Amino acid sequence: VAPGRFCGPSAAPGGSVGRPVAGGMLREGGQSTSIVSGGRRKVHTSWPDGSEMVEEYDAKTDLLLLRKRREKSVTSGLGDWKYDVGSEDCAFNPDVQLMREAAGNPECVRRDTDTLFQFRIRNLPYPESTYGVTIDHADGKIVVRTNNKKYYKRLEIPELAKMGKKLEEAALSWSYANNTLVIGYKKPADIVQLEQADRHKRKSMKKGARGVEE
Repeated sequence: VAPGRFCGPSAAPGGSVGRPVAGGMLREGGQSTSIVSGGRRKVHTSWPDGSEMVEEYDAKTDLLLLRKRREKSVTSGLGDWKYDVGSEDCAFNPDVQLMREAAGNPECVRRDTDTLFQFRIRNLPYPESTYGVTIDHADGKIVVRTNNKKYYKRLEIPELAKMGKKLEEAALSWSYANNTLVIGYKKPADIVQLEQADRHKRKSMKKGARGVEE
């Protein structure tokens, strides 16, 4: 079974179920700074235990392009970056992209829209009828599998998990074209409102020393 790349992480450091979390939600309990560079608003959040999170938003559209996190281990220092949204080569690199596509390994990347949590799984060459996308209510995850047993993946949406929301079939959709499986989950209205509030908060951040906003 092809496992694919990491997609759908664990909850952010210091989080708890049932507390407001969308966007700035995942920064709760941390110290955040922000700066605009290269057409992106970059927000860095750190926690007292040494854990940190980096987010990058399109400076014009404010869409979330990248969110990565890493936690500090007592024995080995900072761990590897884990990606909630986007990937390590978020900027298009034709050499890397061509090598990856040639390798044929499935790659799962989350790319949200204003209304959807969205996962894109590339390099899946099987017929559309092969795929099944369901919800595991016991585990709170979206399950992707093929009936030929060549691919299996469990997807998590940390924002929903932190708010204690159960996944609903009516909000789940998927499509397949050009060797890419696109899975969408409609954002609940309160999540959309929280993201809008966080958008205004980021824009109102005051500039600090060295051009950094706090």
